[in-house]
Amino acid sequence: MFKFYLKKITITFLILFFNPLIAFSQETTTKICPAELTNDINAVVNRPIFHRSRWGILVETLSSKTTIYSHDSQYYFIPASTAKLFTTAALLQQLKPQFRIRTSIYSDGKGNIYVVGRGDPSLTETQLKKLAQQLKQQGIKNINQLIPDHSYFQGTGINPTWESEDIQAGYGAPINSLIFNQNAIDLILSPQGLGQPLKVTFADSTQSKKWQIENNSVTVATNEKEFVEVGRSFIEPIIRISGQLQVGSASEPVYVAVVEPVDNFLNKFRQVLESEGIRVSRIVRNSQTTSNLNLTELAVVESPTLGELIEEVNKKSNNVYAEALLRQLGVRSKLVPNQKSNNDTLTKSLEEVKIILTRLGVAPNSFRLNDGSGLSRHSLVSPEALVQTLRIMANSPWGNIYRNSLPIAGVSGTLSGRFRNSFAEGNVQAKTGTLSGVLGLAGYIEPPNFEPLVFSIIVNQSDLKNRDMRSAIDEIVLLLTQLKSCG
Repeated sequence: MFKFYLKKITITFLILFFNPLIAFSQETTTKICPAELTNDINAVVNRPIFHRSRWGILVETLSSKTTIYSHDSQYYFIPASTAKLFTTAALLQQLKPQFRIRTSIYSDGKGNIYVVGRGDPSLTETQLKKLAQQLKQQGIKNINQLIPDHSYFQGTGINPTWESEDIQAGYGAPINSLIFNQNAIDLILSPQGLGQPLKVTFADSTQSKKWQIENNSVTVATNEKEFVEVGRSFIEPIIRISGQLQVGSASEPVYVAVVEPVDNFLNKFRQVLESEGIRVSRIVRNSQTTSNLNLTELAVVESPTLGELIEEVNKKSNNVYAEALLRQLGVRSKLVPNQKSNNDTLTKSLEEVKIILTRLGVAPNSFRLNDGSGLSRHSLVSPEALVQTLRIMANSPWGNIYRNSLPIAGVSGTLSGRFRNSFAEGNVQAKTGTLSGVLGLAGYIEPPNFEPLVFSIIVNQSDLKNRDMRSAIDEIVLLLTQLKSCG
């Protein structure tokens, strides 16, 4: 089971928890000289509460590479979602910002239609309708066989290093060549009368016929905490719901990973085709490779540009987008030696990232990735590697696109609720990272009275609540925003 701590709880928490930080930022007017910074940051990381936690920190000036602060910055840490900084940097470098992913529909002239997926993570019902309408315009009224080709990505769609509870969740959905709705099932949980179970509604009502719900949730009084836990069986079509919402509170969306993503895609596409008046006689479940067939392309949709897609990856920390885009590198690999044994797209993609970033100047022994999103606890990176990557990208032709894909403190993405009404608001662009016992933040800072900074802060091996670690990270960032040049 995986747990959702709800948005309204998070907002309340932010108001209560960050007030001390807001007060700190508003009342502190003394600027900090670089020479004073070490003691100030050490005072944070050496607090008794962090006695059993590991800190990795590196802060440097962006242009001159002057080290402002360093603490175990060459050691390995679990990066969580700050790993997306490596993935998106390699993607921009290799594929360029205007790259798009095509999804095509082909005909063999015998009434059979082939759906060729190339791993576009942005496909929704809107794009499926566009494909169906193009077929309708071509005069297609009947389809004998609807046949998938999902051979574009090779190997398993489930990362073997991910936790079992994560691969049940929508954020840990399997990755394949035909992705619909991010390979997730959308549910809406609504409170009912006091003591009653939560009402479970499928966003797509047709899904309700395929899944059995085990509902152990409850509607509670307004003075009780709110959370929900959602999981699914790996062998049966069962979704399990537990947790609680307050009576009279707003509904909450949750997401569960699909079990068979190709079936999910084909069933939805068939529904869309028939809504456009195109009859489908049969769906073929097994993938057929179309590369050697004499086919005619009848319809196509393209994804947004890579520049737009990586904004979804970094600003919203979208794991499915990150993993699907990562695999585009493996499919197009020109750097990894072509070995018969190396036909797994994920493995090839990770090797490609390593080569790309190493050639750009990131120390090859400073990072080791096992996925593109940071959900894996087997990935290891150093704060040094993150800072090197951030600096390289800032000075690249796509520096603005890369930087603008990051959340802005107090304004957008996963930082929209942090640093409000502080010196950091609008002056920090950074990627967040969160797993249990792991918290990270890495990006750029524009102190009003100091030169631009690039930084990475990671906390590992902690049994503390995330809010305690996040508070300390934010305090360090606020110190950095108050730097001034001292003679």
